[in-house]
Amino acid sequence: MQAYPPSSRVFASSDPGFDVLGMDELLAAHDDLIARIKLCHGSSRTDFEQTVLPLIRRYASLVHLLPATSDNYFCAPGGMLRLGLEVGLFSLQGTDAHIFSGRATISVRRQLEPRWRLATFVAGLCCEAHRVLSHFIVTDASGEVWPAYLQPLSDWLAERQASRYFLRWRPQAVETRSLGVFTLAHVVPPAVMQDLAQDNTVILPQLMASVSGMALYRDHNVLDELVRRSLALVIDRNLQANADRYGAPQYGSHLERYLVDALRHLACTHPGWLVNREKSRVWYGPDGLFLVWPSAAQDIQTLLDAAQLPGIPKAPTTIMEVLLQAGAFESTPAGQATWLIQPPGTKVKIEAIKLSSVAILFAGLTPAPLPLAQGLTAAPENSEHIPSPAPCPQAAPAPGTQLSLIPSREWGEQLAPPIAPEPSPNPARSPIASHAESTPEPCPRTIERTPIALQAPLRLNPVVRDALNEVVNTLNTGTGPAQCCTVALGVFVPLHEFERRGIQPSMALRALSDVHMLVRDQGRGPPTTARDFNGTPTVGLTIAPRFIGGVDLDAFASPETVGG
Repeated sequence: MQAYPPSSRVFASSDPGFDVLGMDELLAAHDDLIARIKLCHGSSRTDFEQTVLPLIRRYASLVHLLPATSDNYFCAPGGMLRLGLEVGLFSLQGTDAHIFSGRATISVRRQLEPRWRLATFVAGLCCEAHRVLSHFIVTDASGEVWPAYLQPLSDWLAERQASRYFLRWRPQAVETRSLGVFTLAHVVPPAVMQDLAQDNTVILPQLMASVSGMALYRDHNVLDELVRRSLALVIDRNLQANADRYGAPQYGSHLERYLVDALRHLACTHPGWLVNREKSRVWYGPDGLFLVWPSAAQDIQTLLDAAQLPGIPKAPTTIMEVLLQAGAFESTPAGQATWLIQPPGTKVKIEAIKLSSVAILFAGLTPAPLPLAQGLTAAPENSEHIPSPAPCPQAAPAPGTQLSLIPSREWGEQLAPPIAPEPSPNPARSPIASHAESTPEPCPRTIERTPIALQAPLRLNPVVRDALNEVVNTLNTGTGPAQCCTVALGVFVPLHEFERRGIQPSMALRALSDVHMLVRDQGRGPPTTARDFNGTPTVGLTIAPRFIGGVDLDAFASPETVGG
């Protein structure tokens, strides 16, 4: 009996495996699809064989006969190849109904349109290629493992002179679409990449964003919309076909990506999803991240209906069940799907669902939102910790009350109880001492400082808002050296902080002036001022304090009184 090396013995398979087919034989099973792709591409035979067919052959060399899933859609041998070809075809067909680079001239669009169409086909072809790096362990007859990052599967099999290969599924594999970027190097030659990037700076970034699953939410990525819609259609059609042949496949497992993408898109763009705001759908506290339900489900449904994605569930209960099964939502300790939370300022508890990880919603958001100081699931009616019926001057401030800006000695003095006089030798004869002894001690410890955060109008340019949010956040403790400072009129922000983040100062000034966020001395003069910042004369602008949450507005002077 043949002995296997210890490092590879665990990967050796005893199943029949897959035959190693030549490229022509491998593609012959998909001649119908390739013919439809050629017809949809609308080019001559020579042009098709020089541009599109090499990409198909390289993709086939990468995935060979690998299935897309173990027991769901496209689970038969060759499933990955068939899936890529079908999504590529429908994505290419979708380009006929869209105008790319609509703001460009007709001559420029005429030059860019073939590149847009080719990039859309490539994005559809490689939309699920990340699975070869995350879901499979492929070995030859001797147990050697295919190094998927180094070379396509067909090239490795030819190099090994293998006649069969074997597949094992990685246990509990996590879908990591960002790995799709590495598969592009196996499918798209550098010369094609250079051609797609010629005379534009949009096509290649949108292609990479679509393949990696990091869609450009603030930009209209038509390419990614076509691919996502085509993928949903292809999977839905395949599941319906499998129902006739194999009984009951696992419906719904492919919907997680669309629902999570919708959550992140709403968190970036929808004003009702601003974290911890009045009537918000999203509440974030120390006990977790919650979505108000079913209001959040209605927003998800509206967004996905506009995208015309087939097979997306309509009912909030179904959406919740899909994400619970996928592990994106977390049940209560009692096993219930929904939680009861009470956001600050509300008198009744509301129904919500809890996300299992903050990264599900806030991945890619910089800086990430800060949690509330108080828990959301705590019972507010429980007041047993208050030992005295008299009002305590150190009680936690009401929601919306601004606290002191600087955590210095003044902060401690503001919150500290009045210091009682030294008790007399006979405490029984001193009413002051008796009163001091009855004063509850835990009150100062209930105070939590409100984090300092930007509260900009929704009309503010998103790029400028994100940069300003990063700068203002440095006023909080534990965030590194402060990149701005408080002055008499507001918060002084050096202009070079915008330049460091790739924003021209003129653009920042114009955007902030349009929404009336800047303060000028006595209401006149230039919008910029020069002052000493960290020992260096610095030119900057001043943000009105009403746009900075977590500061004491009474500590600032009005523009009319300063310098008057």
